[in-house]
Amino acid sequence: MKKYKSVYFIGLALYIIFYVQMSPSSSNSYNASWTAAKENWGDSCKFTLVESIPENLTYPAGSPMLMSTYDAHLRLLSLVQESLYFSTFYWTLRGSDVEFHDNSSVQGENIYKLIYNIVKSGKVDVKIAQNNTNSDTDELASIGAQVRTLDFVKIMNAGVLHTKMWIVDQKHVYIGSSNLDWRSYTQTKETGVLIENCPSLGLDVSKIFEVYWYLGNKNILPSQWPSNLSTAVNSQSPAVITYNQTKNALIYISSSPQPFCPFGRTVDIDAIINVINSAKKYIYISVMEYVPIILYKSPQIYWPVIDDALRRAAFDRNVEVFLMASHWAHSEKDMYSFLRSLRDLHGTKDRTVNIEVKLFTVKPNTPIQSHIPYARVNHNKYMITDQHAYIGTSNWAGDYFVSTGGVGFVLEEAEEGGTLKGQLLQVFLRDWHSVYAANVF
Repeated sequence: MKKYKSVYFIGLALYIIFYVQMSPSSSNSYNASWTAAKENWGDSCKFTLVESIPENLTYPAGSPMLMSTYDAHLRLLSLVQESLYFSTFYWTLRGSDVEFHDNSSVQGENIYKLIYNIVKSGKVDVKIAQNNTNSDTDELASIGAQVRTLDFVKIMNAGVLHTKMWIVDQKHVYIGSSNLDWRSYTQTKETGVLIENCPSLGLDVSKIFEVYWYLGNKNILPSQWPSNLSTAVNSQSPAVITYNQTKNALIYISSSPQPFCPFGRTVDIDAIINVINSAKKYIYISVMEYVPIILYKSPQIYWPVIDDALRRAAFDRNVEVFLMASHWAHSEKDMYSFLRSLRDLHGTKDRTVNIEVKLFTVKPNTPIQSHIPYARVNHNKYMITDQHAYIGTSNWAGDYFVSTGGVGFVLEEAEEGGTLKGQLLQVFLRDWHSVYAANVF
């Protein structure tokens, strides 16, 4: 949630150049490699949708509730045997970044203590790819963790590493909106997916981590990524996977920015547009920030890639679009104008266009909560359609896709019921109809 300050035109140029050079559809060898990969994705995986609910934010009895992010992270730490890899925007697990101690930091402090003990044991390969230095990882490095910091000014001339990802033994994974921050357990609203016993997916995600690990050492983009970091699993050829008794689900992991994507990896913005364009009935979105511009460039640049896709879906194909953004102390002031513009399409084209926009507000409930910085916000970054579930790590502004590190978990399945997509749909509708969501003003 911390802001970075500048984005330059070179990010856009690199995006275009790498997209042309590295598109997975540009090589005949791609299809052959996919055949082998598809055969190897026979894992029977366990997927669990997880969330953080801020203290004092309550729902009516019987509302859908998920495993907590805290319990999911505890679960991952209990499974560690050989390796533990982290990629996250920032670390503030110990509550030392505020002038006062709040008891709600206890979960973050416990997670830090468990990570500390794992590193201290010397039995586990612990690697941390991070955006900036901090006291948490400095201490972990002093007892044996390997830590690399990516310098995005050198690498991309702009941006940050915004990914929130855990990898355990290359077969258990967390991807979601939660940073390694005590507030992410008790003071901010988060959504993610816990993946267990899924070595093929774990290995594929580990390739993204290896990109970060390389860049954290070199801080310069290679002329070409090594072939071992390529993937044959992407939007054109998703893996066929069995999870939780659900068979023949299709899945792939996307990444941003484009220059960070070795051969075959779907770029995150392309994944989002593909999900939007594939929808036939509805598109439901919950995201902290929705601003169709490149924010951190002066002057700012209009970037309507997602906005245009949503308008076309609603206007051309009569797809129902519900968009829920966050209203909090750090909301971009221009966001409300863009949201109103989107909402104003509702009822056009002979009243067939159905676009609704709401703001989700997590108000402080105590005097202490009102003084906790960067808290009390719906920090989600996900989308559900009648065809897909998408869970990402990026806010929806141009910078996050052009020059910022992020990932997306994309699951395709038409069925709902008890599937992960069905659960995510119920959680969205719970929030959409809650007292915390109100029409955009």
